[in-house]
Amino acid sequence: MQTTLWTGETHFFSVRDSPLFIWGHTWGVKPLARYAALNNFVELGHSLGLDPARLMRDVGLDPASIGLQDRWIPAEAAVEVLERAAAAADRDDLGLALAQFRRLSHLGPLSLVLREEPDVRSALLLLIRHQHMYNEALRIRLTEQSGIATVRVALDLGYPGDFRQSSDLAVGVLHLLIQGFISPGWRPLSVSFTHPPPRDPRVCHSLFGPQVRFDADFDGISLYTKDLDTANAMADPTLRQYTQELLGDIDTPGAPTTEHRVRELVELLLPTGRCSVEQVARSLGVDRRTVHRRLDDDGTSFSAVLDDTRAELAQHMVAGRRQSMIDISESLGFASPGNFSRWFRKRFGQSPSQWRAEPTSHPPPDHQPGDPPPGNQPHPPPPDNPPPGKQSGDPPPDNQPHHPPLVE
Repeated sequence: MQTTLWTGETHFFSVRDSPLFIWGHTWGVKPLARYAALNNFVELGHSLGLDPARLMRDVGLDPASIGLQDRWIPAEAAVEVLERAAAAADRDDLGLALAQFRRLSHLGPLSLVLREEPDVRSALLLLIRHQHMYNEALRIRLTEQSGIATVRVALDLGYPGDFRQSSDLAVGVLHLLIQGFISPGWRPLSVSFTHPPPRDPRVCHSLFGPQVRFDADFDGISLYTKDLDTANAMADPTLRQYTQELLGDIDTPGAPTTEHRVRELVELLLPTGRCSVEQVARSLGVDRRTVHRRLDDDGTSFSAVLDDTRAELAQHMVAGRRQSMIDISESLGFASPGNFSRWFRKRFGQSPSQWRAEPTSHPPPDHQPGDPPPGNQPHPPPPDNPPPGKQSGDPPPDNQPHHPPLVE
């Protein structure tokens, strides 16, 4: 008997005819990963005498955003920062060292569902089936034959390369997850790596025990099939139905839409001052015309995604009171506070200062440009031609023409 589960193939499950699922294979867009892929990178880097922030900036990542675990970043940037850190620290086992910090909870909402699966096999298959929720470059294959199960791990960035640290990290995390479901003392039959042994084997042996094979033909774990039938001691059968419903709420078939990808990148790039359709296209590995065409297929445009993303962020920033209007305008990529204020008034019918001063009377999120404030507001709509000079509560005028911000 042999069964195979391979989520990297375009013929997997019922979504095989969906163009979204075959995104990376058919459209050539670079895969993304969650910032959670770099969990504990900062702590490990500091312990090794590195400058994690500089390493992240060198590959185009924003160190200040690493706490936003659910934000998408280019997978190749996450891979590259680990390789550079390993070289800088002269630690060829850095990926394994990072794996030691990982916990089931680092998988985010998916971890809540995995905890309630009845056995190890169910949990592992669920993890494989929904791996696109945390890393689009990860490919995991499970085979069972003659009483032996093999879990193979690979990275698909769209080009060949030596991704040792990320592969080691993936194998290490997978081992810890299986061990967590079975027992703390569980050991696999063997753990295989395609690369030579590390110079210092202590971390490797601490994680996996002595049964480690190097220079193998795959990266992964071999275990008895009966281990997959081990009951999950953490599971509560009464909760499984609810967690499955939760998974349906947080998951979508296949890869994210173009609009979702662009929105994530816009949010990431806005504070850097480099948010443009050209920069987004480069991050996705396509040209700007392709971005425009695919957004049009999704029924939207880059300008609309940019404007909606700014609006969502602006509401939270202005209401939060911790940032000045100047800081907010810079974070949202506006050329000046005056441009930000005019855009905000047009979008929400109030100046930013009025919005901040009256937290209980905000216009609803679907407030359209030009609409008056909602009912029971003490303020009338702004006139079509407001008198020149400073508006109450607005930043000083900057004598710049009234036009949309730079990024289009």
